[in-house]
Amino acid sequence: MHCARRCLKPIAVLVLLAASFLAAHAAPAREDPSPAHKLQTVLKNSIPRLEEELAGQGFRLGLPVFIRIFKLPGKLEIWLADNGPYRLFKTYPICSYSGYLGPKLREGDWQSPEGFYSVTAERMNPRSSYHLSFNIGYPNEYDRGLGRDGGNIMVHGDCASMGCFAMNDGRIEEIYTLVLAALAAGQEPVPVHVFPFPLTDANLDKFRYSPWLGFWKNLKEGFDVFERTGRVPEIGIVDGRYAVIGTLGLAMSGESR
Repeated sequence: MHCARRCLKPIAVLVLLAASFLAAHAAPAREDPSPAHKLQTVLKNSIPRLEEELAGQGFRLGLPVFIRIFKLPGKLEIWLADNGPYRLFKTYPICSYSGYLGPKLREGDWQSPEGFYSVTAERMNPRSSYHLSFNIGYPNEYDRGLGRDGGNIMVHGDCASMGCFAMNDGRIEEIYTLVLAALAAGQEPVPVHVFPFPLTDANLDKFRYSPWLGFWKNLKEGFDVFERTGRVPEIGIVDGRYAVIGTLGLAMSGESR
């Protein structure tokens, strides 16, 4: 039996919880479908398609998810793990992101961040004005330590960005479903790593005169661990820098953490 059939119940619970939250914070009634109804429709349409594609690669819905984003060449990767290292499931082109290579520094700079972030159930937003979205958790502890501000940095639909990572609606529906299923199956949180480009030595050499070279070399420490092991590094902050302090354990479907 495919995991999608086993995971539908917890997914439905998340939908109901989201609907309860939205009802408590509702704007005046509109003719638009409710967020819960919209999400149910998305899941109904996307799960069968994803089940088939996942099965074709030896995966199932509800496996732990790891997201990597590269500003150049503009892609979002979905990696899945099944009792072992993560394997690449799918690469989605990013429709639009804002700003240039380098981190986000302040509110209103229209810059997309770079660093190590994560998605929790509370950051999933079926009510988004951009079809569907999830907040990646900027600013994190590292950003706050440097006085960086701003917020509401999302991966979302509608193919338009003001500091976020925008996908077209069909792609965000697939990504949102994969993340929601992983959260429903017990993963918390879903890690999201945002890089300017693949942090190889050759690529860094091309940008050796960038003012962000030192920052990117720091990010490379986490990038290299995943490239070498297929396991997501556990990131801490030591002396104001990102530091790899281990690798994250996998919360598999049906297991407790």
